[in-house]
Amino acid sequence: MAETVLKVSGISKRFGGLQALSDVGITIERGQVYGLIGPNGAGKTTFFNVITGLYTPDSGNFELAGKPYQPTAVHEVARAGIARTFQNIRLFAEMTALENVMVGRHIRTHSGLMGAIFRSASFKAEEAAIAKRAQELLDYVGIGKYADFKARTLSYGDQRRLEIARALATDPQLIALDEPAAGMNATEKVQLRELIDQIRRDNRTILLIEHDVKLVMGLCDRVTVLDYGKQIAEGKPADVQKNEKVIEAYLGTGGH
Repeated sequence: MAETVLKVSGISKRFGGLQALSDVGITIERGQVYGLIGPNGAGKTTFFNVITGLYTPDSGNFELAGKPYQPTAVHEVARAGIARTFQNIRLFAEMTALENVMVGRHIRTHSGLMGAIFRSASFKAEEAAIAKRAQELLDYVGIGKYADFKARTLSYGDQRRLEIARALATDPQLIALDEPAAGMNATEKVQLRELIDQIRRDNRTILLIEHDVKLVMGLCDRVTVLDYGKQIAEGKPADVQKNEKVIEAYLGTGGH
């Protein structure tokens, strides 16, 4: 029986007079790439921000790897086991690629503030292990040779890869990618798909928000479609593409 990594249900969120989400829920199993799509304004980003702790939901039930979690703050959600990237790249521009990944790894460290202040032997050993793991992750995403380059000097596609490496550094149960293909050229998208495929083969689990429907349908195991904050379809990509509500949402009279 497949292991459930993320199970959320009954998620609703209102902003003033706008009902951004209405009773949305998804279940993601270990090793899946799960897609979340919908027209502009459908509620994708709101949903993403709710489950990762950026927004507080009005209602909802949240389980990660079989344990309830409360999406009350981003750092608490990260500690629980969800790592995310952002649509707008958020790297430490003046830090090296290696240092950026090390920052992500620090959420799993044990030495604490006093160890850092006094540079204890255990702190030094842990820092060396963190640097080693960070280099391994840079190699894994294909930018190991840029470890000592400042993040701002990397190409756009490599910055996206660096964000994914930093997310992986937290040893997450779930990696949530917010439009990772946005702004990429065709070659970079192919490389991104190969990387996501590799992450899946290593039995990691991914939630993917993406405007590139072709990329989602060719990559994801299951897909949920939102429109006006409501879940209008869920299932395998081939089935979702035939759904009349989905066709209407993208091609119908609403023009979105």
